[in-house]
Amino acid sequence: MDFTAGNTSDAPRSDLPELLAALAADLRGVGFTVDGVAGLLGDSAYSALSRDQIIPSLIATEKAAKGDPDAAALAAVVRLWLLAVPQRAEVLDAALPGIRTEGLLTLGLVEPSTAAEDGADPAWGTVRAKADLRPYGWGGDTATDADEAGADSSGGTDLWVASDLAAHQQPGVLRHDHVLGIGQASTTLVQTTIRRHVSKALDLGTGCGIQTFHLLQHSDHVTATDISARALAFTRFNLLLNAEALRVDPARPEDRVSLRLGSLLEPLAGETFDLVVSNPPFVITPRSPGEAAADQFTYRDGGLPGDDIVASLVRDLPSVLAPAGTAQLLGNWEVAAGTSWQERPQSWAGTDVDAWFIQRELVGPEQYAETWLQDASESRDRRHYQDAYAAYLDDFASRNVAGIGFGMIFLRRPAAGARPVISRFEEITYPIEQPIGPHLGAAVERADWLAANDLAAAHLLVAEDVTEERHQRPGAEHPGVILLRQGAGLRRTNLLSTELAGFVSACDGDLSAGQIIGALDALLGGGDGFDGQAFRDGLLAEVRNLVRDGFLLPA
Repeated sequence: MDFTAGNTSDAPRSDLPELLAALAADLRGVGFTVDGVAGLLGDSAYSALSRDQIIPSLIATEKAAKGDPDAAALAAVVRLWLLAVPQRAEVLDAALPGIRTEGLLTLGLVEPSTAAEDGADPAWGTVRAKADLRPYGWGGDTATDADEAGADSSGGTDLWVASDLAAHQQPGVLRHDHVLGIGQASTTLVQTTIRRHVSKALDLGTGCGIQTFHLLQHSDHVTATDISARALAFTRFNLLLNAEALRVDPARPEDRVSLRLGSLLEPLAGETFDLVVSNPPFVITPRSPGEAAADQFTYRDGGLPGDDIVASLVRDLPSVLAPAGTAQLLGNWEVAAGTSWQERPQSWAGTDVDAWFIQRELVGPEQYAETWLQDASESRDRRHYQDAYAAYLDDFASRNVAGIGFGMIFLRRPAAGARPVISRFEEITYPIEQPIGPHLGAAVERADWLAANDLAAAHLLVAEDVTEERHQRPGAEHPGVILLRQGAGLRRTNLLSTELAGFVSACDGDLSAGQIIGALDALLGGGDGFDGQAFRDGLLAEVRNLVRDGFLLPA
């Protein structure tokens, strides 16, 4: 898709580099950044905005509009794009003197307001937001935006992201080709991705381009695909608006980014990539006879029945991975009544790839229907809401679905001559450290280390974040429960046997694992029926699990 294609229907223009440069300079000058917005609104209003509750921000910006000129200028920009409050052209001209209202109209970021719809006086030359435009930034691997309360982008990168207006910014049901902005799923994937330098990366289903922003920080070239031409137009606009910060040459953007229009892997023409990330349209949606693509919400609905979109990606993504290439994505999967949640994901993952699924949430059909009907504002029409709710329940009942899982997926094609070493399907529903990507990367490295080394000969240390807890009843001579806890990463807890607790306490790097196990065998064994070999093998297997999970590390 040509970067200079000009207008795409109802999307901002990206073929006017002078206006884009002027807009970026004005946004920076007025302080329209993550930290700037947070400072203007204050902690409580900023936190409420993250919940799509705009009233505290409306109050805060009304006060700021009556204050000093700098605060008033920023308040006007915040009210226009984050709160969808129409603004007078003369106010915007003062706040954004380089591009002015005329330039915003030309780019397609605003449109003339009407008295009938907004209660505005047309004689004032009032305009309203035609698209959402908001600050986005990161420090290190942490993504933040004006809806992520408590975030801090100090010392990081300040960017701006355009997308369609969200449900709380406009009346009615969302358009079916809605281009989603920065949401919880996209930031989850940002924080989950293992960051390493790669030559070629793929952002599959780019939406407004958030994953591509981050991939450009550690990839020589990024290919971004989407089934929606409007989504690619927003991505193109965002890339060129932030060209300097993303190190993209506006005259030759194709040197670093390629935009491809098409479904899933279709536009890739046999290419392979070192890293693939995807926040795919994984939402499970009832299918109906005669349904057309225009009837689907393209940002979330892949058009396939049940969880087939995620199943097909898990099966097919290894074909576009280079040797040692990895893929990370989010997904939903159905859990049939009377089965474990792992059964379907295990059936998708081939035995010739590394696969790691972490289920983060499991909800029932009713809660799932409520979530996604609310997401598209389909609850505003009661009759439609009832019919759509019933369609969800009937659809799940047709496949005997009792629950729907959500989680993170890691896939890896083994390097040439190597064999898979990871096959994990686990549930972690409690809070974990963010960003989690570095910890997932370390876990993959430990799995590789275990596959390549003799654990019995290794010298081990207890990880710095690990603590031990001992619980016993009052008056008891020995503890009844011994736990290891991680303070970082996936924050796992491991229940220890007496011999495993003894092993961990001896892991100071001096003795090998085999030597420690031998000493424990001599100390605890020797009784009738004691099987020394079984004891040593069993303890070594438990130690292997502690290394795999990061409680113990090679010295």
